[in-house]
Amino acid sequence: MYRVLSIAVLGVSLAACSSPAPTASAPASQPASVQPAASTEPAAASKPAANAVDPAVIQALNNMGTYLSTLKRFSVDIDLDGERVLADGQKLQHSASAKIDVDRPNKMRAQMRSARAQRDLVYDGKTVTLYQPEQKYYASAGVTENLGELIVHLRQRFGIEVPIGDLFLWGTPAAPVDNITSAMYAGSDYIDGALCDHYALRQGSVDWQIWIASGNRPVPRKVVMTNRADEARPQSVTWLDWKLKPAFKDSVFRFTPPQGAREAKFVPLKTQ
Repeated sequence: MYRVLSIAVLGVSLAACSSPAPTASAPASQPASVQPAASTEPAAASKPAANAVDPAVIQALNNMGTYLSTLKRFSVDIDLDGERVLADGQKLQHSASAKIDVDRPNKMRAQMRSARAQRDLVYDGKTVTLYQPEQKYYASAGVTENLGELIVHLRQRFGIEVPIGDLFLWGTPAAPVDNITSAMYAGSDYIDGALCDHYALRQGSVDWQIWIASGNRPVPRKVVMTNRADEARPQSVTWLDWKLKPAFKDSVFRFTPPQGAREAKFVPLKTQ
């Protein structure tokens, strides 16, 4: 399944960027569909079902996943606007950002920033460290997994969502598409000057849209997610700016505790 709300399509989770501590949440159930009343009028030219899954859209997602898997060394700057709904239905919008440096198969640095919290996740292929600069706490664990496996491990074991973590899962068995109930091509748009193909999909209680760069570098440039389980329909909007020839050095993947930093421990999620 593409875990859209954990960014999960891609999304950098607003909670992951702004909450002091990650929490696990269960997906909301999908509302029951409403069946139209039968009509006695003659059938006109057949129209595609509203919830039809266009195979070309699924292929576009798979093509994107295949291309992303070929990128060995890259950086992504992420900006996110997310909505929080108050008890009276009023919406509040909050912003967060992240910067991801990657050197496949097993090195990554993710810097997550918002007005509420700051977090750094550093992985050098042997040790993963989560550091909170404001509180000067850090926790480390020995890990020798590739980045896709690390994303799943952190999510399932500790409830930690890595920004755009699903980028490392697209096109693999860890991201099946069999629960997408609607998928259509919605035209073309320019995102930050880049021509993109726009796709709209429905999955469970989430509607999501993705803009994928046209041409031979099909990277995602924008993602919009709408939560239909909430009658207020809160949305998150994520922009992604790619650097496919980054200038970072290997030292960015090494964590050295700053002076005065205190060590903590990762706390596993409680089993259900």
